[in-house]
Amino acid sequence: MEESERDKEEEEEIWSWGVGIDGQLGTTRLKDEQLPQLLLDLPSSFFFVGPISLLSCDGAHVLALTTDGKVVTWGRGTSGQLGHGDMVSIFKPKHVKLLESLVITHVSAGWSHSGFVSDIGCLLTCGDGSFSQLGHGDCNSHSSPLKVSYFDSKHVDQIACGMRHSLVLMKVSLGSLFFFPDMELLLFSLKLRRCFSSISFLHQRMRGRAFFSAVVVGTNFGVSPLRLI
Repeated sequence: MEESERDKEEEEEIWSWGVGIDGQLGTTRLKDEQLPQLLLDLPSSFFFVGPISLLSCDGAHVLALTTDGKVVTWGRGTSGQLGHGDMVSIFKPKHVKLLESLVITHVSAGWSHSGFVSDIGCLLTCGDGSFSQLGHGDCNSHSSPLKVSYFDSKHVDQIACGMRHSLVLMKVSLGSLFFFPDMELLLFSLKLRRCFSSISFLHQRMRGRAFFSAVVVGTNFGVSPLRLI
């Protein structure tokens, strides 16, 4: 009796509001909402995947990560950013079965792409790749989560997706921050080279007394807070 009461008390709710014409609010209604709306069918949508530990939204889609390492997505999917193997928008939460074999620990939704990190440090991305933001060394788009082979020998801890670029935080001795460039922003400095860049000057200036603890991106930029030791 006590356990059932405790489970009831800890039952989660998701509320959404704002623009909803692409199904990003998860209310099953393709309309804007000026006031917060409760996702009434949340229990049935997440019945097989467990409680939610993280939400990420940008553009017009949402990623939800559960405590069991499963991923649920909804909203605009016209670039394949929902990870279901198609380019279809979804107006209610749907389990990403293509990630079923992995335990996902971190997710991030960009403007039209998505990133997923597994418990063993594997990075996968999907969606629009027109600006190389998926990290596969090309400008191709993918509707299914695809492993970023560049990091095969590294342990990715977090992913942050922006409008047309991405950043990842590594688990290494001193910590490293990599980003997949927004090509338009780097026209002059990189001459359109599709590459990864390691930000190491902060470590040099801080003389090893700083560690990256998280990564956050805006429309055309990325930042990472430092933890001093």
